[in-house]
Amino acid sequence: MGSSPARPTTYDDTLGMRLSHRAMIADAGRLTDLLADLAAGAPTDARHGASVAEYLQLFCTSIEHHHRTEDDVLWPILVETAGPHVDLSELTEDHDALDPILAGIRELAPQLPDRTAAAALAGHLGRLRDLLTEHIAEEEATIFPMITGFVPLDRWAQVEKAAKKGARPDFEIARALDCLTDAERPAIRREFPLPARLMIKVMASRHHRRERAVFGPSAVLGQHA
Repeated sequence: MGSSPARPTTYDDTLGMRLSHRAMIADAGRLTDLLADLAAGAPTDARHGASVAEYLQLFCTSIEHHHRTEDDVLWPILVETAGPHVDLSELTEDHDALDPILAGIRELAPQLPDRTAAAALAGHLGRLRDLLTEHIAEEEATIFPMITGFVPLDRWAQVEKAAKKGARPDFEIARALDCLTDAERPAIRREFPLPARLMIKVMASRHHRRERAVFGPSAVLGQHA
């Protein structure tokens, strides 16, 4: 008797990736607005500048890690399972276009709260926001049907494992969960047992303190997503 076919990946299984996308776009937007305000003379000081700089570095690292996972793990799995006719060149070119923008953000961030640096950062972040928004819309429209149509769940699990490896959970998980819709929350509660949810709550509290230091006392990413 033959083995049963592997379960396919469903749209619900891609929730983690979709949440990462939402967090990236939301952060790119509010960071653009923040740096434009600082360039225009919004109140700031050295301590705030250091908090913003740290957040920018974490944000850049997050995007780079996400795209490395796609380039090194997801794209090869798609070619293997969906066939060599799959054309990922435009998405790969988008990743390449992001690299100099991220490098510019990393270089300028330590100069905060200098107003000239803030203005240059606002420009970089605006371009990053626009490119990410376009790239993610294209990716979700073209790649997700391939994932759900061709990638078995055990192979998708390899992508998720690579995404978690090397990521900072106190940054990534808190931002992702803040982007959940009410309809998506029950799935997360089913996936994580109570001890894990308690640990996530501690990490989220730490991240929300980081957010408030950057964006203000009432800042929570989910309010902006």
